[in-house]
Amino acid sequence: MNETYDVIIAGTGAAGLFTALQLPGDYKVLMITKDELEKSDSYLAQGGISCLLSEKDYDGYFEDTMKAGRQENNTESVRIMIQSSRQIIDELIAYGVEFERDEDGKLLYTREGGHSRYRILYHQDVTGKEITSTLIERVKERENITIRTFTTMIDLIADEAGCKGVVVADREDHKEWILAKSVVMATGGIGGLFVHSTNFRHITGDGLAIAMRNGIELENLHYIQIHPTTLYSQKEGRRFLISESVRGEGAVLLNEKKQRFVNELLPRDVVTAAIKDEMDKYGSDFVYLSIKHMAKEEIAHRFPNIYKKCLEEGYDLAAEPIPVTPAQHYLMGGIRTSVNGETSMPRLYAVGEVACNGVHGANRLASNSLLESLVFAKRAVQMIQKQWACIPAPVLLEEEKKQYLPNRERKEADRKRILDEIKRKDGTFYAKWCDNAAKRG
Repeated sequence: MNETYDVIIAGTGAAGLFTALQLPGDYKVLMITKDELEKSDSYLAQGGISCLLSEKDYDGYFEDTMKAGRQENNTESVRIMIQSSRQIIDELIAYGVEFERDEDGKLLYTREGGHSRYRILYHQDVTGKEITSTLIERVKERENITIRTFTTMIDLIADEAGCKGVVVADREDHKEWILAKSVVMATGGIGGLFVHSTNFRHITGDGLAIAMRNGIELENLHYIQIHPTTLYSQKEGRRFLISESVRGEGAVLLNEKKQRFVNELLPRDVVTAAIKDEMDKYGSDFVYLSIKHMAKEEIAHRFPNIYKKCLEEGYDLAAEPIPVTPAQHYLMGGIRTSVNGETSMPRLYAVGEVACNGVHGANRLASNSLLESLVFAKRAVQMIQKQWACIPAPVLLEEEKKQYLPNRERKEADRKRILDEIKRKDGTFYAKWCDNAAKRG
């Protein structure tokens, strides 16, 4: 007998967790993740989550998002995200998420690049950890939700009616076929394909590769955000993000001659381009970030995690500029979806970074990612519920079981498939930022 669930969610980041919590308590839900439960990129998010301040802020927030996205955003997606933001924040607080407040208990806001106002809620410099860990606690309380770690989705099970389950593999590459009435992809981005990325190394675009193999529509896979400031290191592994909120609090970028060369609060792609120009100009692998205008105690309170990490690497953020360099950070493109998370395959939904409903356009505005993930996860659940009565119980036919390449060969084939598509869509970007990804091995 094959296992059967009402909904399978692949991924345990903010989008996947919020999806699970929005589903009715009588739905039998399976969540799978290819690593430990907490190891999602949502957990790493430092800066914060954007929120509409008031109706008077709508036009400004909308324009900031469109400007950052180079006016290529889906305006309906942007409208929905902004107008839903306050409700999402209220739900997070109800789940137990704690945002920074003043002594009177009022929420505090910060600002990041591309924002015209202070509209970003935060929890120290570990907002993603606060949100994700809280959602994990709530998910663990739900008796209808089963979580399986170190379980990798390697394919979909589908027939002419649409998706009806997933094929998974454990760490020994043993296969299992699991059925469901609906499947939600929340598998994250592609950072693990790059030498320099802020993402966890195991996040390698599995959902995108599976979509490509199954003929599911993608959109703008070459729209990849390079974050301007990660702590420079020659060590193996992911790069440590220096949150944009550090620049939002007044930090400045300096070149090799310790001269300021850019407005640090411009959109990320603009700041990244300016940094790359300075690095090329001086033949350097990094520039410097200085926040010496803030007192040590203030830095340690506002950015405790960043301050501690820099000390571990031998840099005192309060006493000296630190070396920073751009690194791959976020995928704006992905599996093409409606504003309700629907993909081109019936009964298959995609939410979070793996999905593309056009809300970010060609370049994401800072701190919109967590918000976007939660807003459209909620809408996907609403669509699943609407279609529920029309979906029959799934049945697996013996002839639907396929043979698959061994784990290593499958990973290499999927990596090549994704990188080739990026190169096909934008050879210039590939040559500038992705060429070393193909050489990771």
